[in-house]
Amino acid sequence: MFRERAEGRPHARRNCLLVPASRRLTLFAVTLGLAALALPLGAGGSLSDQQAAVDSKIASLRAQIAQAKQKEGQLTGEISSASSAITSLESRIAAITKKVDALQADLDVHRARLSTLAARYRRQTIELARLMRQHQIAQERLNARLVQLYETQNTDELAILLQAGSLHDLIEQVDYFNAIGERDKQIVLTLARLKVEMHQAREQTARTKTQVAAATAVLAKKTAAVQSARDELVSQQSALAAMRASKLQLLVSVRSTRRQDEEDLASQEAASASLAAQIQAQGSSGSGSSGTGESSSGLIWPVSGPVTSGFGYRCLGGVCRLHAGIDIGVPSGTPVHAAASGTVIFAGAMSGYGNIVVIDHGNGLATAYAHLSAIYTGGSVSQGQTIAASGCTGRCFGPHLHFEVRINGNPVDPIGYLP
Repeated sequence: MFRERAEGRPHARRNCLLVPASRRLTLFAVTLGLAALALPLGAGGSLSDQQAAVDSKIASLRAQIAQAKQKEGQLTGEISSASSAITSLESRIAAITKKVDALQADLDVHRARLSTLAARYRRQTIELARLMRQHQIAQERLNARLVQLYETQNTDELAILLQAGSLHDLIEQVDYFNAIGERDKQIVLTLARLKVEMHQAREQTARTKTQVAAATAVLAKKTAAVQSARDELVSQQSALAAMRASKLQLLVSVRSTRRQDEEDLASQEAASASLAAQIQAQGSSGSGSSGTGESSSGLIWPVSGPVTSGFGYRCLGGVCRLHAGIDIGVPSGTPVHAAASGTVIFAGAMSGYGNIVVIDHGNGLATAYAHLSAIYTGGSVSQGQTIAASGCTGRCFGPHLHFEVRINGNPVDPIGYLP
């Protein structure tokens, strides 16, 4: 059967059927115990693997809590700074608003005066036109009267004498014609004087209106500039208020998440302590040795390829998680070899890892091979034996082998154990 598997007849979901019955019972009991503790099954099938998963989550939660506290401090500082800036802007806006109000009142006075001058100029223009027309009419009438008197005095003197009943009547008629001429002359002179005076008044109004218009334009421009400055301050204040409200909401969210993480951390620490006690009680094959985690001949590379992702914490979007192994870039289907001889304690599918094989090498040392496309063996294996084929099952973004080394269930950097 093992020969057929070694020749490449894969079956990707062997699960625990390849593990000895006694060990399967142990794993089953552990699984039930972990389910009762509501612990995630994501770091291996043994108690050591389970503790490693919990410890990894504890480290991640601590990192998240520390980062949340740092974020809270940053947000609190930014909110305080925004509040101070808003208060300062409120004072500046109040001061500049008073200035705008004063300028606006002055501008309203200038505009009212300009409106009055414009109305006066229009009335004076109309009056000047009327006087000019009357002056022209009076002048024409005077000219006609003078012609009439001249003609009368030269051609109708005899008729006037003949028509007069007495010397008194004659004198009255001559005086009458002379009086009419003098009155017409006075009317013309008066209209001419009024026309000149009105023209001068109109010019004075025009000059005053021009001066007031220029002052009004300057004042309007200054008022608009101050108004624009105030509007800019109001806009800045609104933006700061919106930013502060957003950061306050984010602060509430960060604090809520941090409290949840702290509660989760407490439960995870309790679970980790419980697992550690169970691991110490159960022990591992070869327990009582020095526990250095190194086999006599050391480990070999399970596949040949570049390390595309190393061991350590990865932070994304403010969340930090431990990458508990190394990723070795190889094509899907590449044969995967046992890094050292030992016993397969888990072979099957596991959340996140996809298809995974876990080998116990004794002395507290274990290795894990994840994201497999196929699993070929179980039970006891020798160093270099083909145990699986690489792939991209579980959570992955391309074919590779995820390889872990664990000491007493705790993940360590595999590079330190490889030649």
